[in-house]
Amino acid sequence: MCGIAGEVRHDGRLPDVAAVGRMVGSPSMATRGPDGAGVWSAGPVALGHRRLAIIDLSGRGHQPMVDAELGLAVVFNGCIYNHRELRRELEAAGHRFVSTSDTEVLLKGWREWGEGLVDRLAGMFAFALAERDTGRLVLARDRLGIKPLYLADVDGALRFGSTVPAVVAGGEVDTTIDPEALHHYLTFHAVVPAPRTLLSGVTKLPPATILVVEPDGRRREREYWNPWLAGPPASAPSGEDPVSWREAVEAALRTAVRRRLVADVPVGVLLSGGLDSSLIVALLAEEGQDALATFSIGFDSAGGEAGDEFQWSDQVAQRYATDHHQLRIPTDRVLDAL
Repeated sequence: MCGIAGEVRHDGRLPDVAAVGRMVGSPSMATRGPDGAGVWSAGPVALGHRRLAIIDLSGRGHQPMVDAELGLAVVFNGCIYNHRELRRELEAAGHRFVSTSDTEVLLKGWREWGEGLVDRLAGMFAFALAERDTGRLVLARDRLGIKPLYLADVDGALRFGSTVPAVVAGGEVDTTIDPEALHHYLTFHAVVPAPRTLLSGVTKLPPATILVVEPDGRRREREYWNPWLAGPPASAPSGEDPVSWREAVEAALRTAVRRRLVADVPVGVLLSGGLDSSLIVALLAEEGQDALATFSIGFDSAGGEAGDEFQWSDQVAQRYATDHHQLRIPTDRVLDAL
């Protein structure tokens, strides 16, 4: 999962490293990254990171990751599924790597392609990249906004983080409720459209967006992808034949599942017993995943309603011989959490 945080100043002062440290150390960030933490600062920028090690489990994958030769530093949350292919392309262009992490691909890729890097990334990501020579900070999110990135303007600086509580932990944030965001939250099943959040002093970077922050505080925001403007992919059938569409959807699902096998740790599935997760387990099994770990969560029955779907998830687990785990959450734990 990982978590990122940071600050970029535009008033000539040094960044508040202590505030970034509070963000990195906040409980909502600590649970995102149990495998390491770090803070780095240079010029007007401070970056912080909590690590959940997925690719390159060694210390070479530690973040914030700094490339002194290129004059770049980055913190990154997510996974770049095609990082190996991009690495080969960058090595052919003369770049040298010291790790096998997808994080380092972002550093070399930014130097090689600039903002065109995001067009080449297949994955889910939120990253902050600092340029030493220009003092510029770049923030970016993946196409669908799978990975979060929250922003807050404080006196003379812009702060950012992977969670709202982390941003608040940095201090100086207006925590009054945004009534329009609350309306969205109650209307759209707990969804608040970007750029708003429930807090007046915190916004979120929209999906498929790059935000470039100059040293003087000027900002340039660009949407680099839009599903309505991009048009159908080349693999989409041109007609309405249902067989062709079924085959195209199956091929896309297989590609998506195959990409998510890119990890240096075991891959597991949250198996609800529904159609989506059952399909994913089936496709993983066909990809040759033996002893695949699956997890199903259930609750106590209440008011005549079943609290779990174990009867369905058990059937899928048995069919594909997964290493299955049933997790039942008692009512008192649910009420305490709420």
